[in-house]
Amino acid sequence: MGFLSLALIALVALLGPLLALPRKWHLPVVLGELLAGIAVGRSGLRLIDSGDPTLTFLADLGFALLMFVAGTHVPILNTEIRKALGHGAIRAAAAGVLAAGVGSAIAAIAGTGNAPLYVVLLASSSAALVLPIVDTLHLEGPQVLRMLAHVAIADTAAIIALPLAIDPPHVARAALGTLAVAGTAVVLFAGLWFAERTGGRHRLHEVSEERKFALELRIQLALLFTLAGLATLSQVSIMLAGFSFGLAVAAIGEPRRLARQLFALSDGFLTPVFFVWLGASLDLGALAGNPGMIALGLSLGAGAIVVHTAMRLLGAPLSLGVMSAAQLGVPAAAVTVGTHLGVLHPGEGAALLLGALVTIAATAVGGARAARRFAAEPVEQE
Repeated sequence: MGFLSLALIALVALLGPLLALPRKWHLPVVLGELLAGIAVGRSGLRLIDSGDPTLTFLADLGFALLMFVAGTHVPILNTEIRKALGHGAIRAAAAGVLAAGVGSAIAAIAGTGNAPLYVVLLASSSAALVLPIVDTLHLEGPQVLRMLAHVAIADTAAIIALPLAIDPPHVARAALGTLAVAGTAVVLFAGLWFAERTGGRHRLHEVSEERKFALELRIQLALLFTLAGLATLSQVSIMLAGFSFGLAVAAIGEPRRLARQLFALSDGFLTPVFFVWLGASLDLGALAGNPGMIALGLSLGAGAIVVHTAMRLLGAPLSLGVMSAAQLGVPAAAVTVGTHLGVLHPGEGAALLLGALVTIAATAVGGARAARRFAAEPVEQE
């Protein structure tokens, strides 16, 4: 891989912001980046080799940062969110129970034998996708807070459960790896908490800001990469490493300056590389030649929407229920890890992402409807 390939990736990734530019569409940036990757990858012009080790490593960096930023966006310190945790937990648990039935049925009909994976996917949500939409549309109110609590709990639970569900024969190894990564994240949280309480973090911030050292960013990246390395050695997804460390930082409170620096590094470069790589790695030819896998993808997307909109029975508005069905990081990790472990059938990885795209499209529609009812102020339309 050379600079020209990297330039091509950066160029085609601009399709993400271009598609997301019309506010009335409410499309997430990642949709265009995935489509761009499909166009230049294995399913399209083959201008990008998704198997290139350098590109794969850059994509892993982007995924780790994506999940770290997603974890920092979970509003742990928001007192209003904490009040809504009870409602969110009940809805997340109810969705999990319903997902068990729907996911098992889909696996039985498809004949893939991956029922545990489908259950986790259907019960999951995406804080990385839902929280920016809520901020952009200025949604607020008790129902929105309950939905956010549901999303945060479902996302966290799915990220923990995915390593256990994707490879059931090695569940003990996956459990030990998950405990090692989660335990290390707890230790890092304790260290961050101590630095915050003793004023060490504040003194470091002042020196870094005055001398332009970017010390906080350097330290956070070093800790994130250490945790990602532990996840790799433990044979669990770096998704867990990134998200758990992000939660630890969110529980302390992320400095605004650090958030801006991470946004530039993640959203400006590495995250688009990940989504273009993910799209480029998909073989839609295997999906197109297998109607069963197309049906599987559509069933997973529709199943996720059914599972989450069923929370209307527990008082969740329909539009917010649709938004809570959004999937992003969990199916992306399932495809990445599942392909690496060889536990997915031909075309199944593309089917999983097809299901995620169905939920993303539904989330855009749900967000538009929610804006009419829960927006704190009029949403600008083009």
